[in-house]
Amino acid sequence: MIELYACGSPNVAKVLFMLGETNLPYRITPVDIARGGQYQDSFVALNPNAKVPVIIDDDGPTDEPYTVFESGAILLYLAEKTGMLMPTDAESKHVVHQWLFVQASSLGPMCGQERHFAQSAPEEGNRYALRRYRAEVRRLLDVLDNRLAENEYLAGDAFTLADVAAFPGVQLHTDLLGGRWGRPNMVRWLDRVDRRAGYRKIKPVVMDLQARDAAAFAEADPDQLDRFFGRGAYAKYV
Repeated sequence: MIELYACGSPNVAKVLFMLGETNLPYRITPVDIARGGQYQDSFVALNPNAKVPVIIDDDGPTDEPYTVFESGAILLYLAEKTGMLMPTDAESKHVVHQWLFVQASSLGPMCGQERHFAQSAPEEGNRYALRRYRAEVRRLLDVLDNRLAENEYLAGDAFTLADVAAFPGVQLHTDLLGGRWGRPNMVRWLDRVDRRAGYRKIKPVVMDLQARDAAAFAEADPDQLDRFFGRGAYAKYV
C-alpha cells in the first residue's frame, strides 16, 4: 500500500497518474496547505522541504516502510518498483530522464511562477514578472510542440514517465494561457494522454483534491495566506 500525502497541485496529480498507470494500491492523506499542514512537525519529518507530495511505501526496498519526497523522485521510485513506464535499454532510459527533468527543472517551476503572478500576487509592480514567466511558459510549450511534431510521446514512440510528469501541468496551463492555439502536435498529445485509462481512473480524485484546496484557500485568513506565500511576517529570507 502506498500512502500519498496530497493536495490538488499538478505535482500530486502526476504521482496519482503514475499510481493509476501502475495499479498500485494507495490511500490518500490530504494535506491542508492553505492552513499550513505542510509545516507541521509530523509532515516536516517526512519532507524537510515542507512540500507536497510525499509517499510512504509500506513495502519499501528493504521490505520496510519507506518515505520518498519530491514528485520527480517519487515517479522514478515507482517506475523502478514496478518496472513500468521506463525503458530498459540505456539510451532510451536517458532520453526519458532528459524529458523528465525538462519538466522538473523548467516547465513545472515556470508554470508555478506564472500561475502565482497571474492569480496571487499584488498587481502593483507585478507586470514585468508576469510577462517574464508567461513568455517562458509559452516558449516551453513551443519546445514540447516541436518535440511532438516528430514523436508520438515526449521520449519517443512509447508512453513513459516523461509524459506522466508533464501532462497535468501542461493540461492546466494550456487552457490558462490559450496555449492550444497554434500548437497542434501538443494538442494531439494532450488528447491522447487524456484518454488513457490510468488517467481516467485518477481524474475524479484530482478534481476532489482541487475542490478541497479551493475551498480552503477561499476561507484562509490573511495570516495563513502570508505564511503559504512566504510574505509579510513570514518573509524570513528577504
